Amino acid sequence: MSVETQKETLGFQTEVKQLLHLMIHSLYSNKEIFLRELISNASDAVDKLRFEALAKPELLEGGAELKIRVSFDKDAKTVTLEDNGIGMSREDAITHLGTIAKSGTADFMKHLTGDQKKDSHLIGQFGVGFYSAFIVADKVDVYSRRAGSAASEGVHWSSKGEGDFEVATIDKAERGTRIVLHLKSGEDEFADGWRLRNIIKKYSDHIALPIELPKEVAAAEGEDKPAVEWETVNRASALWTRPRTEIKDEEYQEFYKHIAHDFENPLSWSHNKVEGKLEYSSLLYVPTRAPFDLYQREAPKGLKLYVQRVFVMDQAESFLPLYLRFIKGVVDSNDLSLNVSREILQKDPIIDSMKSALTKRVLDMLEKLAKNEPEQYKGFWKNFGQVMKEGPAEDFANKEKIAGLLRFASTSGDDGEQVVGLAEYLARAKEGQDKIYYLTGETYAQVKNSPHLEVFRKKGIEVLLLTDRIDEWLMSYLSDFDGKNFVDVARGDLDLGNLDSEEDKKAAEEVAKSKEGLVERLKTALGESVAEVRVSHRLTDSPAILAIGEQDLGLQMRQILEASGQKVPDSKPIFEFNPAHPLIEKLDNEQSDERFGDLSHILFDQAALAAGDSLKDPAAYVRRLNKLLVELSA
Repeated sequence: MSVETQKETLGFQTEVKQLLHLMIHSLYSNKEIFLRELISNASDAVDKLRFEALAKPELLEGGAELKIRVSFDKDAKTVTLEDNGIGMSREDAITHLGTIAKSGTADFMKHLTGDQKKDSHLIGQFGVGFYSAFIVADKVDVYSRRAGSAASEGVHWSSKGEGDFEVATIDKAERGTRIVLHLKSGEDEFADGWRLRNIIKKYSDHIALPIELPKEVAAAEGEDKPAVEWETVNRASALWTRPRTEIKDEEYQEFYKHIAHDFENPLSWSHNKVEGKLEYSSLLYVPTRAPFDLYQREAPKGLKLYVQRVFVMDQAESFLPLYLRFIKGVVDSNDLSLNVSREILQKDPIIDSMKSALTKRVLDMLEKLAKNEPEQYKGFWKNFGQVMKEGPAEDFANKEKIAGLLRFASTSGDDGEQVVGLAEYLARAKEGQDKIYYLTGETYAQVKNSPHLEVFRKKGIEVLLLTDRIDEWLMSYLSDFDGKNFVDVARGDLDLGNLDSEEDKKAAEEVAKSKEGLVERLKTALGESVAEVRVSHRLTDSPAILAIGEQDLGLQMRQILEASGQKVPDSKPIFEFNPAHPLIEKLDNEQSDERFGDLSHILFDQAALAAGDSLKDPAAYVRRLNKLLVELSA
């Protein structure tokens, strides 16, 4: 070993210390997984070298045969893993091995629960697989040199997995990284060729470059030690290039864990080869859980891009729309050039065709999941539903298809779970119903108990209950589904169409005509607070509600705009009253204009509260209410 210089001891980032504590105390139920993680990292390092060498062939340093080697020493109780990939500089080693995943450390620690099973899922989400080495090792040495740098610029990183690590500059003739694991007492089983071979076959057979193990052969005549030959123990062929009939589910699952750095199996996947005008292969996965940065639209996302089996780009985001940013996978094209860049991708018409086809492929996969495995789809919706709701606005061509995948809570349920699909809603619609009715609001309790639903309960009509902050915005892009228009039950003048009999309509007209005087008095009393006053057809139990004008923003959208500091257009609600309610009858008979005004404003404010709005003048409401209470108790 060459002389070490510039040796220093540095402390781990606080989050790494806590992570190492979890690792060392058996966070993983299966210890052998450490080798999968280290091989996966080595494979990524080789992919990065291939990519950079497209522009700078000199980075290959005359060694274009890329591989990973795993060896062991029973006497020394070590396992060594070596790759001739991109390698690390001193700064890289400090950055990548002393901190978690370069970003998201605060998020990572925020998500830790202390529950080993739950926490283990987070490891993959935050790209911290290297630390799995400390499950079986009480000391880890890393020797590395970045491709293209001088032999004297190698780095030696070493740690016992406690509070600190050492880093020193060394001479290293070959580019790439060598990791030496000094096995803990009791972990000698891993210093064994048969054991390592089985782990590689089990977890890393899909890696698309040779993984080699030493194969001892008899010593040549006159030599003391047997010669060492290396043999490839994995298939070393890209999984997506093989026929689907030859690939087991377990292989698909392990490949997903490799590319997604996830520790859970995917929910579903789709493997396809396209031939003809365009030629490409794709392997797309739906994860089981949402990543921590799902709602950060600017976070890295996209598929791994290969061109004729050569890795070109990680997180190529041009192949799927933003609302499908959670999809993981690989696309391998025969029609793109090897020097393709993100800028070229954005302008290439081939990409538009591939994006359209891949988007349809994902939506078909989700449709199949929803139809064949509704419980699994329910889990998918909990994790990714809000992101899918971005779809109708972003992807007009697939709007109907996306709408069919949406799920909502409704008045037919009693727990607020979003499980009702639009096709299911229409299948159980009332005879003669030609609309899809919905109501938006802040909370499930608020919309479930809204006075706007009273006539629907009376007639047994199901209403979708929308409580996600994105819902009102979503509905502005969904006008119809399967030929049926969407109707906001809190907006405009409610028309139930064929669900109202001619007798009901005639009776409503007569009641409205008989209350024209009360309508005028209320208009005068409420003045500038309202756009209109009218007799309500929606109410059966409550005295009054506030409806929204057909073209006005609803409460959800107003609150979103206000929170973002944008100017909200002025609009006034429509005051509707229930002529059969005792309070309205008392109001109609009230002779005192002052008392009539107070009662009218109390009813208006109560209707605003029931709609989930805040009062513009709470003190005036309290004053009027107290005045009324005093009068009643006198």
